[in-house]
Amino acid sequence: MKRGITIGSVFLGNTISALGIGGFLIPAGMMMGGATGIGLAVNHYTGIPVSAVLAVLNVALFLVGAAILGKAFALMTIISTFYSPLILETVQQMVPAPLTQDRMLATVIGGLLVGLGMGLVLRVGASTGGMDIPPLILKKKAGIPVGVSMYAFDFCILAAQVLFSGLEKMLYSVILIIIYTTVIDKIMTIGTSQMQVKIISEHYQEINRAIQQKLDRGTTFVSIKGGYLGKESYELMTVLSARELPKLSDLVTECDPKAFMIVNRVNEVRGRGFTLGKRFLEKTESN
Repeated sequence: MKRGITIGSVFLGNTISALGIGGFLIPAGMMMGGATGIGLAVNHYTGIPVSAVLAVLNVALFLVGAAILGKAFALMTIISTFYSPLILETVQQMVPAPLTQDRMLATVIGGLLVGLGMGLVLRVGASTGGMDIPPLILKKKAGIPVGVSMYAFDFCILAAQVLFSGLEKMLYSVILIIIYTTVIDKIMTIGTSQMQVKIISEHYQEINRAIQQKLDRGTTFVSIKGGYLGKESYELMTVLSARELPKLSDLVTECDPKAFMIVNRVNEVRGRGFTLGKRFLEKTESN
């Protein structure tokens, strides 16, 4: 089932991304980074379709990446390598005219779709192929951080397009990049972000029981010492969803209106009760 979800996400993600590129960004004449940006530059000077350039570039980079990065990488990348040019060409055939004449609207909608599509692919641990591959190779061979080399490649690709696209389109492209990178970040963390709550109270035992019995959440005691009075006590820490936070606040207030609470949002939580199912253990004297 997990493999099926991964494959389905890769197909769906590439399809959504192609809708954004072929339905909004290319018709609006937008500049883009990555392999699509190279395709746009080649298309301008030679007239070769963007999808054809993307197909050749993807296959070439895939072969190089598979040889250097191994079979595991190849298996996770092969679908995007061959499917993305095909679905992009299909979208361009189905959408011969721009879906909107408003360039800002095309930038926003296109950026949202590209970010959503790429986020779905990256979320399941797959690769979108194309210009994702050279940074991974540089990371392995030269130790250069992926983010650094990726931004460098995108800057060079955008610079090549400025020669025929102009400064205004470049500014739109900056907005585009901000939108789709933000969406990718949101997609990557959706469903995994939680709230971490730290509670300091003299009634920590009562609050601890209330959280376990009424919220069905695990708790941890952390030994602390007051900075002013020097009194030793325990801080109570728990992790729960944002929708459970108001109920927790009410429980703590009922037990101790003067309780001190610290609330932080954490990007990802793994382990029992979150990525693993809950398991109840019988208490013993050693517990």
